[in-house]
Amino acid sequence: MKQDERKTQKTTRAQARMVALRALLRVHMDGGYSNLVLDGALSGAQMDARETALASALFYGVLEREMTLDYVISHYSSIPLKKLSPQVRDILRIGLYQLLYMDKIPHSAAVNESVKLARASRQERAAGFINGVLRSFLRDGAVVPPFPEGMSETARLGVQYACPEWLVSLWRKAYGDDTAQALMEALVGRPPLTVRLNPLRVNGVEQLQQELALYKTEARPVVEGMPWAAALQPTGSVERLRAFRQGWFHVQDLASQLCCQALQVKPGQRVADVCAAPGGKSFTLAEEMKNQGCLSAFDCHPSRVEVIRKGAERLGLSIIQAAVRDASCPQTPLSDFDRVLCDVPCSGLGILRRKPEIRSKAQEMLDSLPALQYRILCESAKLLKVDGVLVYSTCTLNPAENNLQAQKFLQQHPDFAPQQLQLPAWVTRNEWEPENQLTLMPHIHGTDGFFISAFRRKR
Repeated sequence: MKQDERKTQKTTRAQARMVALRALLRVHMDGGYSNLVLDGALSGAQMDARETALASALFYGVLEREMTLDYVISHYSSIPLKKLSPQVRDILRIGLYQLLYMDKIPHSAAVNESVKLARASRQERAAGFINGVLRSFLRDGAVVPPFPEGMSETARLGVQYACPEWLVSLWRKAYGDDTAQALMEALVGRPPLTVRLNPLRVNGVEQLQQELALYKTEARPVVEGMPWAAALQPTGSVERLRAFRQGWFHVQDLASQLCCQALQVKPGQRVADVCAAPGGKSFTLAEEMKNQGCLSAFDCHPSRVEVIRKGAERLGLSIIQAAVRDASCPQTPLSDFDRVLCDVPCSGLGILRRKPEIRSKAQEMLDSLPALQYRILCESAKLLKVDGVLVYSTCTLNPAENNLQAQKFLQQHPDFAPQQLQLPAWVTRNEWEPENQLTLMPHIHGTDGFFISAFRRKR
């Protein structure tokens, strides 16, 4: 490699680390959503695919392993973690993440680039401190320090899997120790990119494979019984793919596709998706309806309603009518829908791989959610005609937001009966759930953590 080429490569790698640092600071200081923050940071940087991948790996990796990294920092830093500046704290996290989890980056490069990153971030006075912490960690073998005697099992698991103690306790109590640990293991790392093919625009996975081969991207079927589901690898930005721009598919995890299957929609029906943004489930339902009938996609934020409209237009789904409506307190009464999807706001504990910043949330975020969810569920039930089907779903793993809500609804609504879920053969049922409920576990089903329940309005 020529000297100029080596210099350019080092410069772009330094830029990738700077992009990751700035994005992390935005999440930590401004509370931004990880996917939106990173998309914005990458769009403004002139980097090739390799450097973009490095920036993304550092950004998501640090967010995901933050509690483990902070445990290491606290062990080696002479300054308490909370007294470190945000820039120094995140630079140390980036350096330690490379030393602990990125085998292809030489240890010397991880240390030296962290020092350079400090100086480039106007943290010159901290450069020596950062160098000292990282080199002390290397001298001790670059492993997580031993846990102190007397440390509780919950705290130990929290550090090991970078989960807050309240979440470890919640899952151990709700699902047992073995399942809780399996969940924490399964929710580490980047999830696969699964898409739902649009039958109005593409004949099947084989046609998509031929198209994506031009972009050196592979599309493969995921499971039997779901012919319109495919996994893409490698991905990068899907917006760059002509097939995406032409409406051949939209991004959607298998769990959400199963949720749409549970509604059993048919062409010509009236369907409502009461918490629809960004629109993925509305798109799948409209495709299942063969773009025949009427699908009302509601959200309480006008900007998010516009996102639904643009997505429907890209996919050629003319039956979707996107409109502003507050599902928890609707101003205009509606009725006589054949199917209603009630995918409520939730704590998101089933999608930690996609939104790792949830790991740093306080337990108090759960307090107000069940009341809001139940209010939305009860209001949504009013939309349904007799013999109509209502599906309640979340992307979380918390019985208070899931099974207990479904049980409460049936107890307080005698005009509704449980509707058995029709599931593909590959979906393993949980013995502890009735036939109208399903909790999808990442370590069992290979999907996001998700909950689905179905009800039918009686005559």
